[in-house]
Amino acid sequence: MDRGIVTTPFGRRSMTLGMLACQLSSAPAVDDGSVDKWKLFRTICVAKASLGVSDRSLAVLNALLSFYPRTELDVANGLVVFPSNAQLSLRTHGMAETTLRRHLTALIDAGLILRRDSPNGKRYARRDRKGAIGQAFGFDLAPLLARAAEIEAEAARLEADRRYLQVMRERLSLCRRDVAKLVELLRQSDFVYADEAEMQCQAVYRALSRKPLIAEVVRALDILAALRDDLTNRLETLLKTQNTVGNERQNERHIQSSESDNLSESEAACEKAEAEFSRQLQDEERSRKHLLRSQLAEDPPTQNRQRLPPPAQNPLNALPVVLKACPQIRDYGPCGRIDTWRDLLSAAVVVKTMLGISPDAYDDACATLGPETTATVLACLLERSEHIHSAGGYLRDLTRRARGQSFTVSAMLSARLRAQAGGTAMSS
Repeated sequence: MDRGIVTTPFGRRSMTLGMLACQLSSAPAVDDGSVDKWKLFRTICVAKASLGVSDRSLAVLNALLSFYPRTELDVANGLVVFPSNAQLSLRTHGMAETTLRRHLTALIDAGLILRRDSPNGKRYARRDRKGAIGQAFGFDLAPLLARAAEIEAEAARLEADRRYLQVMRERLSLCRRDVAKLVELLRQSDFVYADEAEMQCQAVYRALSRKPLIAEVVRALDILAALRDDLTNRLETLLKTQNTVGNERQNERHIQSSESDNLSESEAACEKAEAEFSRQLQDEERSRKHLLRSQLAEDPPTQNRQRLPPPAQNPLNALPVVLKACPQIRDYGPCGRIDTWRDLLSAAVVVKTMLGISPDAYDDACATLGPETTATVLACLLERSEHIHSAGGYLRDLTRRARGQSFTVSAMLSARLRAQAGGTAMSS
């Protein structure tokens, strides 16, 4: 078939550099082989976003390909189709003629077809005496054959990106689920950090667009993966602490059985220390009341400017009283027992983590009450842990009251001893 490579449009349509470049790029199709038109059309449908064509334009391209008589696009058999607008409208399910023109122009601008206009602008073909087409005027499909390899590569890239995005979104969903479950698990022991982790996870998801790109999903996945690793490390540390406490409880039976002979001596020492501690409490209370009355009588307006000195708390000889009032703290001491104040302080560190008390609340209590008094308060909180909703908030409130001298640990210990005495009387 005799045909030129470069043609100009009919009528008032002007020639552009884009049209010239598209025609020149389709020139290699003259010497190329063949390609299955329907396989190529499905590939174009996959790569339509990169080619810049809509689904309606693809419907028009599908109609043009249906007018090509063979399944394979082949240069030897010609690549020009010349349907009328009426026939194109029928094969596009009644598309309006103006809409047809618009989508044909879109296909030409996308570089998928060429316009081969006749001298009068009509679409037709000249045949020889044998009936073979000698020259045709209409729409040239040569760009499809010339760009077949390019379109297939672009479709393969888009399909790979789609699959990769799908995998990344699945990983992001799994990571989000892991973070949510670990936050709920950590909330039982460290609700402050658990709330921070939950808010960070929600902020990451709110930052994603409705249809996120690969870069957005990968960035969100990196943040959540790091958060998941941090939560796992914290829970692993907590698990090791609980395992250590469990081992000490197992050793406790052997230690207690080996010291069963000295049980009566320990009880006698505890009762003696309790009596001494009660006497000290009564002396302190009388001295505080006497000092308060004297200050009110001498200088009432200045009583708010001078605070009473805090009473001595947790004397060394009162450790047996603390252990009698709060026996559960023994389980968390070194080797399952508490003999000195140092052992009580070590047990308090373990109990602090178990009750979910933040380091800031614990440090503030130690600075206000003192380490020994704070350890005694934690031992009392451990006894009533089932009735306390937030041990950290309770400790902060006690610390605040201690600054105003409205709280003393002696009153808390006395209440524990009275509760034990009442429980013993009811059981007997």
